[in-house]
Amino acid sequence: MKKFLVLYHAPASAMEQMAKATSAQAKAGMDLWMKWKDKNSKGIVDLGMPLGNGRRLQSGQPSTVVGYSIVQADSIDAATKMMKDHPHFHTPGGSVEVFEFLPVPGM
Repeated sequence: MKKFLVLYHAPASAMEQMAKATSAQAKAGMDLWMKWKDKNSKGIVDLGMPLGNGRRLQSGQPSTVVGYSIVQADSIDAATKMMKDHPHFHTPGGSVEVFEFLPVPGM
């Protein structure tokens, strides 16, 4: 199986989102994540973590990446299909990117 990096984007940082969420909202959000995790458990290599302050080194602007996961699947299409109904799509302005890990030449 191939491995894929999933990046979660949002207009507000993960820290800001967590600070604004009530405990009921945080629990509801985690419940959605756990439901997605259970549904896709065979393909999840690393469920990931929320990410703190990021910076794009080229432009110096804050990054919109707020979290990541590592999944495995037979193809990019299969990995993308795993993202269907992902709880991150409940995040206002949230988006997801999926990248295939490629072998490093000569290694």
